[in-house]
Amino acid sequence: MTALYKKDVNHLKITPHTTWSQQFWEELTPYKDRISDHPFFMNMANGQLTLKSFRYALLNFYPLVAHFPSLMGLALAKATHFSESGVTETRDWLIQNIKVEERHLNWYRDWAGGFGIALDELDRVQPPASMNAVNHYLWNINTRGTLVESLAATNLAIEWATGNWSNKVYQGIHAYTDHPEVSINKRTIAWLREHAHYDDLHPVEAMELIKLLCGENIELRDKAFNAVKNGLAYYEMALDECYKVQQEDCL
Repeated sequence: MTALYKKDVNHLKITPHTTWSQQFWEELTPYKDRISDHPFFMNMANGQLTLKSFRYALLNFYPLVAHFPSLMGLALAKATHFSESGVTETRDWLIQNIKVEERHLNWYRDWAGGFGIALDELDRVQPPASMNAVNHYLWNINTRGTLVESLAATNLAIEWATGNWSNKVYQGIHAYTDHPEVSINKRTIAWLREHAHYDDLHPVEAMELIKLLCGENIELRDKAFNAVKNGLAYYEMALDECYKVQQEDCL
């Protein structure tokens, strides 16, 4: 077991930021905040989102959730050069967390079901181009990019923003309890609860792995930075589409 793992616990040890990783994190935080503070999620968190808009988002974001384990599998296939810094740690982390994301997928289906969306609707969904762009980007970067770019776009960008907004939405989800077409219970909010309370660790771990994979390589650092920035930009594009539906619904 390497020194980067806590003894007897298969968790990555988080180390203090270096100067570059601190700057990396701080410069990307505003892009992440554009998602976690997006008016769509603010409406969702305070109970003002229409049921139509809520369902629209749950339905059309489903492919992103459904594909997440596969995207991580593509990244795992790149983790083969074990003599390079961070590759073994990244491989072990991906193997462990692919199983976690598969469980999350089942919970997301329960959440959608609580809002009246049937499983066959989820499986047949074809998101609009503005929402599907994030899926295409992640498939592309995980297929054609480097290992660190895959991790940066998927596990840092997407999970970082998702953990933030999930926490806010979880606090206000019971505003929808009285709606006759909505079922809020332990099972249907498991996905939201888990991401609000636990997934804040995933982006921190992803950042730790990015630090290990990049080392002193400035080119890899730049690639990782752009992968996070682009992942967040495509995520925001999808939210803008959802918010248009909300605005039209409120006219």
